[in-house]
Amino acid sequence: PKLKIEEGAICGECQIGKQTKVAHLRLQHQVTSRALELLHMDLMGPMQTKSLGGKKFAFVMVDDFSRFTWIDFLMENQIALKPLETCAYNFREKKRLSL
Repeated sequence: PKLKIEEGAICGECQIGKQTKVAHLRLQHQVTSRALELLHMDLMGPMQTKSLGGKKFAFVMVDDFSRFTWIDFLMENQIALKPLETCAYNFREKKRLSL
């Protein structure tokens, strides 16, 4: 028998297999001492449903010290470096901080 696989379709098992949940030990003290010392980043996508602007990827950055969060929506995953460059430029020029 032949399997009918729709192009671009993402099955539920694939989504579950890509999801991970790992318990992190809670730290008793803060590791960072200033903003922008440690940034956590994640690139998510492609999403099944595009945004109104046609974007299907999300790039998320979280500052470890302040927990301030930035999110940028992208058309494709290859341009994920651009939001990071923009963020670094804004901090360097406007806030007089460096990454």
